[in-house]
Amino acid sequence: MSEYKERIFDQLLKQKLEGMGAVLIEGPKWCGKTTTAEHQAGSVLYMNEPKLYKRNLQLADQDPQVLLQGATPRLIDEWQEAPKLWDTVRFEVDHRGEDGQFILTGSTVPADMSEVHHSGTGRIARMQMRTMSLWESGESTGDISLVALFSGSANNAATMDKTLQEVAYLVCRGGWPRAVLQKKSVALERAYEYLNAIINIDISRVDGVERDAERTRKLMRSYARFQGGQVPLSKIRADVMAGGDGTFDEKTVASYLNALKKMFVIEDMPSWNPNLRSKAAIRTSETRYFTDSSIAAASLGVGPKDLMNDLETFGLLFETMCVRDLRVYAQAINGLVYHYRDSDGLECDAVVHLRNGAYGLVEIKLGGDRLIEEGAKNLQKLHKKIDTERMREPSFMAVLVANGDYAYRRSDGVWVIPIGSLKP
Repeated sequence: MSEYKERIFDQLLKQKLEGMGAVLIEGPKWCGKTTTAEHQAGSVLYMNEPKLYKRNLQLADQDPQVLLQGATPRLIDEWQEAPKLWDTVRFEVDHRGEDGQFILTGSTVPADMSEVHHSGTGRIARMQMRTMSLWESGESTGDISLVALFSGSANNAATMDKTLQEVAYLVCRGGWPRAVLQKKSVALERAYEYLNAIINIDISRVDGVERDAERTRKLMRSYARFQGGQVPLSKIRADVMAGGDGTFDEKTVASYLNALKKMFVIEDMPSWNPNLRSKAAIRTSETRYFTDSSIAAASLGVGPKDLMNDLETFGLLFETMCVRDLRVYAQAINGLVYHYRDSDGLECDAVVHLRNGAYGLVEIKLGGDRLIEEGAKNLQKLHKKIDTERMREPSFMAVLVANGDYAYRRSDGVWVIPIGSLKP
């Protein structure tokens, strides 16, 4: 087996298997689902193995329990090829009465769930896996941990400074496990291979609806331009139509975006709804993001040098990379990541919210004294709006930046943290 870099997800999967009969791992293709699952599986069934594919589908239809025989936890890779397996796994979990029996992996949501009769609640846990964070790929020193920020025990730290050019490369390369192990010139091509697979094959296979490759390319390019914004379908449609496609209506745009969500290509961020002192209305529109910054870079056709010449686009794609890392780190400590925006125009790029009600406020800036100051002031404004008599004070406030010699806490209490120094 090729070199394997440990993932944060490894421990999460182990823990989940100790308390559930089966675990479903979902996430984009090439993010490492199968490889990670193989490291904990007792036996493996590859549903789409070419020479056994037809046989596997026939058995799944006629005698699915045969496919579930094997040492546990038994990995069923790309289970969505035969949705009937879902009910069979649920049945087996019920009757075996033991935890850690099955791991299911899937890179798409099944197109046809009509033959699935049970949700799997209480038997099959769902877990989302993402591409590798900088901590997992070995490109973050981990001098500042999210756990320490929440507990108030984080300390100022000198950290290994990355150049903006190095950060631009990481944004364009993305967190694909294979790319992390490749030389730079080769690694940068992986996102383009991924994009071409989506456009030419996967977008039509995901639910059996034939979709136009060129339309998909235009849509993904438009989506990349609106990264980090709460953009309505009408605006995305207008941007695509500017390229001359007048027949691309909002219903069709929604269909294409839904297909991309089913493939875990895009993952929009929900809004955060705190108790406020003011009467400002909280905007509930989701913020638009690709699951990995490299998909956005490939959709725009840009590389590291292009980003260095266009700092505005660089900032948008850097935000996407930071959001991915925050999501990976938050998942490790039972947290979720939200976005805040209200009718007064006040925004906060990310709110990391834990199950116990603790939360941290995060602004994401490419760097520089002016932008850091802008981000810190924004965080203080939001802090003052929050009604801390009805909910907790924020555990921390932080500005994530692209580079810097230090991760440090300012006199106003706001942390300035280079993304290459953060870990769970």
